[in-house]
Amino acid sequence: MLSRKGIIPEEYVLTRLAEDVPEHARYRARERRARFVGKNGTCNVAHKNIREQGRFLQDVFTTLVDLKWPHTLIIFTMTFLCSWLLFGMTWWLIAFAHGDLDHSTQLQAGGSQRAGEEASGFVPCVTSIHSFTSAFLFSIEVQVTIGFGGRMVTEECPTAILVLIVQNIVGLVINAIMLGCIFMKTAQAHRRAETLIFSKHAVIALREGRLCFMLRVGDLRKSMIISATIRMQVVKKTTSLEGEVVPLNQIDIQMENPVGGSNIFLVSPLLIYHVIDKNSPLYDISPLHLNHHEDLEVIVILEGVVETTGITTQARTSYLADEILWGQRFVPIVAEEDGRYSVDYSKFGKTVKVPTPSCTARQLEEDRSIIDSIPLSPKSTSRKRSFRLKPKFTITDEPS
Repeated sequence: MLSRKGIIPEEYVLTRLAEDVPEHARYRARERRARFVGKNGTCNVAHKNIREQGRFLQDVFTTLVDLKWPHTLIIFTMTFLCSWLLFGMTWWLIAFAHGDLDHSTQLQAGGSQRAGEEASGFVPCVTSIHSFTSAFLFSIEVQVTIGFGGRMVTEECPTAILVLIVQNIVGLVINAIMLGCIFMKTAQAHRRAETLIFSKHAVIALREGRLCFMLRVGDLRKSMIISATIRMQVVKKTTSLEGEVVPLNQIDIQMENPVGGSNIFLVSPLLIYHVIDKNSPLYDISPLHLNHHEDLEVIVILEGVVETTGITTQARTSYLADEILWGQRFVPIVAEEDGRYSVDYSKFGKTVKVPTPSCTARQLEEDRSIIDSIPLSPKSTSRKRSFRLKPKFTITDEPS
């Protein structure tokens, strides 16, 4: 079953199971058109043979933000370790050049090192440094500003004071870059897009006597998307009059929504539809074209500003030809209950069949009599409560 769906290769299937699959249907799932944009919004594009790799280093911050979390954490850890080791070696060289290591070795047998230094009048550049390990620990204390109090810089060596200033600046720069990258990675725009949902299928049905391409979009969060706009594109392989083949020709299609224009007020789920007219790339699409062999993909892009963070976010999805249902309509999911409107997301992607002509929009426009032969469903009537008013007075006949 997995091999028939194209999930695992045929060569990994047991021989007995593979023999049960007909030869003409064994590779049927693999003939499906590759997506340009995934259902979750990821772009299915692989960049190869990039020769100018140095361009990524010119924008180090964006490169770090785009990396995966394990790679980012490894880079930050190695950056801290390398800086500690580098300055630890610097402190050890300063102590070695000033003679602090030799003097501390001579005074190790005489009790406290600081007391011995005060008795002999020798002032080191950094106190309590007698090996590379102690210099490395002092480097960590300086850069992280721990300050245990056992080691400190004296006024004896101006070089040591200069190194102290440089290490503090380098540590602040590393901390700033690290915190900025972590904040940007946790507050990336695509995180907010996880709660912007689209219907799994799109539908084509009649609306106001015209064929329309329709889909449903919704927002699961209570915080709104400000200035939300939505647009659609058709991606297909085309050939120009000169014979030039464009493998991924992106064609913008005009779309409409209940509030008009491309701006939407996404408080509750909305039905977004596109009228298939003579300017539409779907003008010659019929139910026979809605299969996995058809080279057709409709991309939907929703953009807006997150109300809580002010960051622009974008949610994307796509519909292949076999994900477009002909002659169906989305069921209503918004109802009024107890003085407020409630949304039933369990019916978000559910559809029902409706009478729809099995012809293209071109044929429907040329022959409008096709609509007259379709038994349209009657309009739904809203349920109204009936009230019986009791009269406050009675009418009686006058006595004769």
